[in-house]
Amino acid sequence: MRGLIGKKIGMTRIFNDQGHMVPVTVLQVGPCTVTQVKTVGKDGYEAVQVGFGVRKEKHTTKPLQGHFNSANVSPKKILAEFEKVSGFEYKTGQSFHVGLFQEGEFVSVSGTSKGKGFAGVIKRHNFARQKKTHGTGHTERAPGSIGQASDPSRVFPGMKMAGHHGNSKVTVENLEVVKVDTENNQLLVKGAVPGAKNGTIIITK
Repeated sequence: MRGLIGKKIGMTRIFNDQGHMVPVTVLQVGPCTVTQVKTVGKDGYEAVQVGFGVRKEKHTTKPLQGHFNSANVSPKKILAEFEKVSGFEYKTGQSFHVGLFQEGEFVSVSGTSKGKGFAGVIKRHNFARQKKTHGTGHTERAPGSIGQASDPSRVFPGMKMAGHHGNSKVTVENLEVVKVDTENNQLLVKGAVPGAKNGTIIITK
């Protein structure tokens, strides 16, 4: 399988063999249980669906309960699909843990970034401030001209303006796996990953 589901625990630092400090993010990865094996004949494509976390039965809808019962697994909090590894036979109920990854390899981590609410163009798009003097008035943090006049008499789509900032899916690629802790199902990757503590993340090779 090409990846697993997990959650972000937080950041810390470790020291390598040369004595250099390395900032790392601690991720709890797995155990993930196979809930469905999708095939070309039945679903139109090949994939492996896995579940992570514990969900109470009273918080599980009846269609999902039937889905988990058919796979003979307990209700899971999060579901995700990953590519199959050719030559490996997947079965429902199989469990995969952090041992899927190895130290030194590079992974991509996807998560939901922290929500910042309604933000201006300086915070949201890294605009520079205007002058405070020479007749500009109190518009230091204003966006300024959006570039339109009588022609074309409209604002082009995609114009950078103030608006909702954060709370979107972000993927950070090529993060080095520094340490694999199979006892605690924890993965240490170099650098930062998107999201807040205890946020759900997806790690792919």
